[in-house]
Amino acid sequence: MTHLAGNGPEEAAGAAAGPVERLVDLLDLERIEVDIFRGLSPNESLQRVFGGQVAGQALVAAGRTTDGARPVHSLHAYFLRPGVPGIPIVYQVERVRDGRSFTTRRVTAIQRGRTIFNLTASFHQPEEAGFEHQLPPRLYFPPPESLPTVSEEIREHLGALPEALERMARRQPFDIRYVDRLRWTAEEVKEADPRSAVWMRAVGSLGDDPLVHTCALTYASDMTLLDAVRIPVEPLWGPRGFDMASLDHAMWFHRPFRADEWFLYDQESPVATGGRGLARGRIYDREGRLLVSVVQEGLFRRLGG
Repeated sequence: MTHLAGNGPEEAAGAAAGPVERLVDLLDLERIEVDIFRGLSPNESLQRVFGGQVAGQALVAAGRTTDGARPVHSLHAYFLRPGVPGIPIVYQVERVRDGRSFTTRRVTAIQRGRTIFNLTASFHQPEEAGFEHQLPPRLYFPPPESLPTVSEEIREHLGALPEALERMARRQPFDIRYVDRLRWTAEEVKEADPRSAVWMRAVGSLGDDPLVHTCALTYASDMTLLDAVRIPVEPLWGPRGFDMASLDHAMWFHRPFRADEWFLYDQESPVATGGRGLARGRIYDREGRLLVSVVQEGLFRRLGG
């Protein structure tokens, strides 16, 4: 398994085999100067680079400039321009602060000479907690083993998995299982609340480096969060009526976790208006402990409008 302290993406790419190996290689940045890194951007048939990839790579760059003893406790990011698939992205890190308990880094992602993304990450020296509490999960969720995979749901509905989705499924680094069955018609979404929940885990081992798990979960956190905004409006699978784009993304990491073990991503949208939708996510382990909190705003423009 390639770790984030490797020699760079070009060297690692040839060794990648499965989807998890490809994900870790994607996060394995090349150091090209002091506090400057370069990340690969796969040449895939997408309009723009996946936001979770840019956020995960930027967090890797920030973590590479710390001593590794302080885990990430929060990040705040803005998606400024769409990234172009197939063109490397350069990450410049500014060492904002190295304090007794906290380390702060600011990262700028650049492609074709233009800033496409920026991120501020804070790292905190672990401390003995004086007290601890959390609100319990909002309701009971069935275990992931009892739920079908996304591919199984699509295959059941369509009778077969289309070739394009079959290729995507083979490259997907996360097993995703929706708690509520997918809705396929406009009639089904009419009465739906703006909520969604999925179980997720990496489809293979990510090793034991905590930064790998944090960056992998950052990648995954952008995959389904805006579902909660769309659910009352249109089916999640099938023709899309809106052009969607992530605008900003914030995460708070409360407890250690492994992204290759099942975690529950409970998502809701408190408001959508003015062409934008806000989504909040809470990530729990199987014991119901809150691991991560996430907030994201997305742009929603009706196609052809």
